[in-house]
Amino acid sequence: MTIVLIVLYKLRCYKVIQGWLYVTSVLILFFFSLIFFGVLLSTLNLAFDYITMAVCVWNFGLVGQVAIHWKGPLLLQQMYLIFISALMALVFIKFLPEWTTWVLLVLISIWDLVAVLCPKGPLRMLVETAQERNESLFPSLIYSTTAAYMSVGTAEQPQQQQQQQQQDGNVSSDLDESGSHQQQHQAAAQVLNGGGGDGGEAGVSGGHDGDGPDAAGAGSNGLRVRNKAFHDESHGVKLGLGDFVFYSILVGRASSAGDWNTTLSCYFAILIGLSLTLLLLAIGRRALPALPISITFGVIFYFLTSLIVSPFVDALTAQQFFI
Repeated sequence: MTIVLIVLYKLRCYKVIQGWLYVTSVLILFFFSLIFFGVLLSTLNLAFDYITMAVCVWNFGLVGQVAIHWKGPLLLQQMYLIFISALMALVFIKFLPEWTTWVLLVLISIWDLVAVLCPKGPLRMLVETAQERNESLFPSLIYSTTAAYMSVGTAEQPQQQQQQQQQDGNVSSDLDESGSHQQQHQAAAQVLNGGGGDGGEAGVSGGHDGDGPDAAGAGSNGLRVRNKAFHDESHGVKLGLGDFVFYSILVGRASSAGDWNTTLSCYFAILIGLSLTLLLLAIGRRALPALPISITFGVIFYFLTSLIVSPFVDALTAQQFFI
């Protein structure tokens, strides 16, 4: 499917890709959500009428479609993308045998390495083609951390504004001093040359010249604000939505065993692997696969915890021996 996506993107079949993504998100947000909420209500033994359920699912899915494919708060878009990933993971966990999910996780990690790092890897070709065309990838395929970056930037903005005001004040004071020195030199030259009205006109023009840099500074401030806004929108780490799907499959499969030690170990293993991936990303300054390190750590932690740590903790608890 990745290769099919690359072929369509290379041929600029954007409408076909958009239609494909629309249909996929409609199925997940409406059909799969209805199934999920039905199973949840059945498990909790709660009564719910079909009309209210249809209205709730319709509003939930429609808001998700607008937030993902059109326009909406970035935080709301991120919430819907995470929900879609978790829902896809639940479908895999519910309808696939356990051994299939483990084989899938290992093979998809290897495929991620090939697709991103190989010169002709499909994901690498997709990113390079988008960069050559100066286009952003489809928002339903990418999870962006721009909101977190912008919140940090907003917290730092008052201090930056104060520093900028101080710098502007120093610049204006320097300009005033230079303007006053220039007027003194022009007055001395006027006295030496015995000039009259021409020197007065020169003094007025010198005052306008002093206002010139202030106007230029205002223009540069506006340009700086626009560049800051563009930088905020384009900054941040971007992760493929499939990464969240397989992270969720790993944690969901670990939690299905009912062992909190195994679930938490897989959760922290994914965070550690993702942190190492981000570290390598900062060092290498190139696109990297986000699955191999996290999934490898997660699979290792899962089997070590379930086969060694959990039996050891259970034996200690049975003997009432506390460390």
